[in-house]
Amino acid sequence: MSNQIKFSGVKKVFGRGPDAVHAFGPVDMVVEDGEFVSLLGPSGCGKSTLMLMTAGLLDVTEGSISIGGTPVKGPQTDIGIMFQDNTLVPWRTVRGNIELQLEMRGISVASKRAEIDAILASVHLEDFADRHPYELSGGMQQRAAFCQAMIHAPKTMLLDEPLGKLDAMTRERIRSDLQSLWMEQRPTVLFVTHSIDEAIQLSSKVAVITPRPGRIERVIDIDLPYPRDYEVKRSPEFSAYVHETQEIFRGYGVI
Repeated sequence: MSNQIKFSGVKKVFGRGPDAVHAFGPVDMVVEDGEFVSLLGPSGCGKSTLMLMTAGLLDVTEGSISIGGTPVKGPQTDIGIMFQDNTLVPWRTVRGNIELQLEMRGISVASKRAEIDAILASVHLEDFADRHPYELSGGMQQRAAFCQAMIHAPKTMLLDEPLGKLDAMTRERIRSDLQSLWMEQRPTVLFVTHSIDEAIQLSSKVAVITPRPGRIERVIDIDLPYPRDYEVKRSPEFSAYVHETQEIFRGYGVI
């Protein structure tokens, strides 16, 4: 089954008349099965708007979006999605929050015990499974939210700056966790960020978005080996991609 994401003439305008705000588009782009594509652009360029439209949480003004060939007409329930602010409920433990995702989908929790243990171990939270969110650091909360989003093994993931509020060291740790799980399961990923380094480290392709109204002006193929660890990030090839992308944003006047 295909998990291709296709954008055809997608445009978003808020309001009407002379006070209307042209927020994004038009844009045409295809994210193929198993690709990790980052939407990279400055604040206010419409990255999150495109993500919300893809999730079916915001209507398009013009054009269409499809996932796996099926038009997006409303909220998508078979995807994994993460935002900057996690969706953990405070009255449940880490394990309980992950189980909640299964319960809401009518999936037997008992049948997923081993998978829950495995995904917690993959992000080094096995010793915190019975803690509540308020007992965890921000980074640990985001790792728990990532487990929650991944436990039903979604074939499509939408990640809207899930690392944006984290400190640099925690962010690097979770990047590594995310990269490992993507390499293992190969879902189709659309990832919103305004970090050039982050986009290049994680992505198979980087879609460069102009300042508002955002348009995807260029898609850069990132031809670097995985896993993209410290040595890869120190390589001349990685630096060249960073420099190329920085020059694009210098041309926009945002760097």
